[in-house]
Order: sequence, then C-alpha cells, then structure tokens
Amino acid sequence: MKVMISEGAKGFVAYVAKKDLEEPVVAMEKPGMWGGWAKLGNGWIFQMPAYDVPPALPITVEARRLTDREE
Repeated sequence: MKVMISEGAKGFVAYVAKKDLEEPVVAMEKPGMWGGWAKLGNGWIFQMPAYDVPPALPITVEARRLTDREE
C-alpha cells in the first residue's frame, strides 16, 4: 500500500491516499521508523521499508499493512 510519510509539528505523519486517511505515527519499532513497523493513531500497523540513509521527507513508500486491530 502506498503511504506518504511527512514530518509534522509533533512527529511523523502518515497519509494513505487509497483510504483518504491521515494519522500520526504513535509508535515505531526502530528510531527513525525505517526498517521496522510503524503504528498509526487509528491502530493500523505498517512494515516500513529499510533505508541505509534516512530519506528526505515527505516521501511516498510502499508499505505492507500488518494489522488493523486496535489495542
């Protein structure tokens, strides 16, 4: 799923155009988000691509949705 990642005043923000959804990133597996999972404010969890050097933001990436359960 294509996810646009940008940086807002309070941290990372994810926008999923296919669902017209914009949510803050509330938890990350790894600092800087890349190469691990990222959890959005609505409970969705995405596996983010890995980068050797963090990319410039905003960026659109192909991320796999792992779950949509809220905890």
